Amino acid sequence: MVSANWQSIKEIVGAALGREPGERSAFLDEACAQDRDLRAEVESLLAAHAEANGLSESPWAATTMAEPVGESKTIGPYRLIRELGIGGMGQVWLADQSSPVRRRVALKLIRAGMFDRALVQRFQSERQSLALMDHPAIAKVFDAGATPSGQPYFAMEYVDGLPITDYCDRKKLAIRERLKLFLQVCEGVQHAHQKAIIHRDLKPSNILVVEVDGKPMPRIIDFGLAKAAGPTVPGETLFTQVGAFLGTPGYMSPEQADPGLQDVDTRCDVYSLGIVLYELLTGYLPFDRTQWKKQGLDEVLRQLRDTDPQSPSTKVSTNRDTSTSQAEARGTEARQLVTLLRGDLDWITLKALEKDRERRYGTTSALADDLENYLQNWPVEARPAGAAYRARKYVHRHAVAVAVASGAAILLIAFAATQAVQLRRTTRERDRADRITDFMTKMFEVSDPSEARGNSITAREILDKASKEIDAGLSKDPEAQAQMMEVMGEVYESLGLYSRAQVLLTQAVETRRRVFGIRRPETLKSMDNLAWILHQEGRDIESEKLQRETLDMRRRTLGLRDKATLASMSNLGSTLDSQGRFGEAENLKREALDIQRRVLGPQNEDTLTSMNNLANTLGKEHKYVEVEKLRRETLDIQRRVLGPEYPDTLRSMLNLADTLYQEGRYAEAEKLERETLDIQRRVEGPEHPETLMSMYNLSCLLNKTGRYSEAETLGRTTLEIRRRVLGPEHPTTLKAMVSLATSLRQEDHYLEAEKLLREALEVQRRILGLDHRDIGASTYELAILEEREGRSDEALGLLREAIDHGLSLDDWLGIETDPDLKSLHADPRFTALVAETKKRAAAAVQKSR
Repeated sequence: MVSANWQSIKEIVGAALGREPGERSAFLDEACAQDRDLRAEVESLLAAHAEANGLSESPWAATTMAEPVGESKTIGPYRLIRELGIGGMGQVWLADQSSPVRRRVALKLIRAGMFDRALVQRFQSERQSLALMDHPAIAKVFDAGATPSGQPYFAMEYVDGLPITDYCDRKKLAIRERLKLFLQVCEGVQHAHQKAIIHRDLKPSNILVVEVDGKPMPRIIDFGLAKAAGPTVPGETLFTQVGAFLGTPGYMSPEQADPGLQDVDTRCDVYSLGIVLYELLTGYLPFDRTQWKKQGLDEVLRQLRDTDPQSPSTKVSTNRDTSTSQAEARGTEARQLVTLLRGDLDWITLKALEKDRERRYGTTSALADDLENYLQNWPVEARPAGAAYRARKYVHRHAVAVAVASGAAILLIAFAATQAVQLRRTTRERDRADRITDFMTKMFEVSDPSEARGNSITAREILDKASKEIDAGLSKDPEAQAQMMEVMGEVYESLGLYSRAQVLLTQAVETRRRVFGIRRPETLKSMDNLAWILHQEGRDIESEKLQRETLDMRRRTLGLRDKATLASMSNLGSTLDSQGRFGEAENLKREALDIQRRVLGPQNEDTLTSMNNLANTLGKEHKYVEVEKLRRETLDIQRRVLGPEYPDTLRSMLNLADTLYQEGRYAEAEKLERETLDIQRRVEGPEHPETLMSMYNLSCLLNKTGRYSEAETLGRTTLEIRRRVLGPEHPTTLKAMVSLATSLRQEDHYLEAEKLLREALEVQRRILGLDHRDIGASTYELAILEEREGRSDEALGLLREAIDHGLSLDDWLGIETDPDLKSLHADPRFTALVAETKKRAAAAVQKSR
């Protein structure tokens, strides 16, 4: 009945929890009609919610419990003193036992009026579970029976202790002391599992700590939701009702939060212990339960099943307001606590909290063993362990012995086997150094000294000469050859010479694939760099193919959480972005950012870079509200962590100004751009590339707001410095030429503007290729100039060329309303061109979906 009517039960429970406790009985009379079984199940679920920790203040909180005992307050040899607590199944009382021994006990009785079969069975299950177990960490059961009216009860050890988290905080126990106490809890839970008992409701209030001879001892209580992994008594079968909500939100495992899942096993206790461990380490729960008060039961259970927690170190570092007090309760400082948690303890805790139980620790003892590994400086199983990590752990364990043994080994074998190995290594490294030295020396030689005639040789000329001779110069050492190709390719990229960088990086990839194979990090790094160059050249189809290959291999060899894998995801997102596939790009960048926030922390440099990359895509989707929020969040973190004058902070200020510009908030954008530029000139210098970028952006804004004379003055200064510092063929130099041409056109200086544009286009076509987005923008600007001079045929031809070669989706959609092309609006050829761009735009949008 329960599984068949689960949807109906869920709806009735949800509606009842939305009412005041006093109104629920009348509501259930109507909702359940005459179906007594349905009503009993609903009341059982409502009672279970009332028992859940931390939810008593929520809109779906507890109902009032009936008094379970008569006026005598005496049951058999037990005199009830005071009520200790009320749960969904019964009441617990502090009682004095008078015979056969005198002692204080905790007496648990089933609730009056709740004698339905399921509840009695759960009560008897708890009683039987406790009777089966005998462990110092589990509260003992002494006696069992029933009242004259038939109420079942049992007497168990009274534990006058504090929840384990409260005890540790009150005593200010350090992390290692907390872990040792937690290991005792794991031993008790493992004992229960060996008796085929699963607790299913492990939480701090069910793990009390008492002091015995001055030493803390944990006691696990309340096996009220315990489930037998096998029958506990011959002929008796315990069951869990399908769809019933058993456990405490915040501590229950994902499988317990799935109403349709029946095969809950011991790994659900491993998950709950992982939550308790998380709280012991950090002082926080992985999830924000305060938000649950505003959410329905379905949404809470969905989060428990699907939402991955932050790592403990990230949780502490992101809660700056309260992390100091949490660290003090652990006898340390917030920064030291983050350092202590980062690494092994993060890995152990997150493995215990895996949503997929197949990837979780298989047993409680496996979790305990890994914590013991941490305490003993052994490698932990949860962490992917390389040789260096294992060696470091060995040295920590045996510091003195390692020092003595190392000294002895050096004395004994320094002149034996090591000598031969060292000789071969020295010879190999000497030969490699000689080859690189010879190659580097030849880089600085002029083939014909008479050609120099006293003129200085530029670094660019040296680089060009070396790139032509690298095949022959290092042919005997392909590893060194690939390394030098990679370095020179990166230098060419920094100079904006993408085609030359692409040739070298292509060779580096081919060489490293041949020498190392595709799985080596060095090979994947070269592939990633080459893909980025292809993206810079506007060859996004080739770039995407190579980036997907790199990402797939990094996922398989390094894992999804590795920094290099996440960087590949972000780079692929940028390439998809350039193709107008904004939906795919956004999803990929969000996935990378979510993992980085969780694994690396929100203040990590890679995380902040991904925040910026995601904002770029959202901006192209015109989601400016979210873009601005993301930009401001990034800037706030960098100002706080890096300082207000750090280069990354200044770059984020510039990004925020650009967003304000896109929103049409020109005054705010200009103010922020000028503030950024003033700091850059003072801190980075007037000729730094970032300073020049700010000058370029400000000149574009001045153009946009009609201050063409100011824009021209600033644009000339920017172009002059870029030509001198970056070179006349650098892509940003060419963009400065186009921007200055725009200012000149607006001032009717057509001849000079056209000269600049045609000069820029000639170089762009030569070094960037025909399909680069910069060429599309420059061609579009030249078309406007031709239109302004009354040459409509030439303008239309250039617009066609711009659309065919690199114009972005946003530019396509802006053609129809561009006031600079107003004289063409009535031309049928222009109308046809606009219709074609709309068709292309629709196709691009469809492709991105």
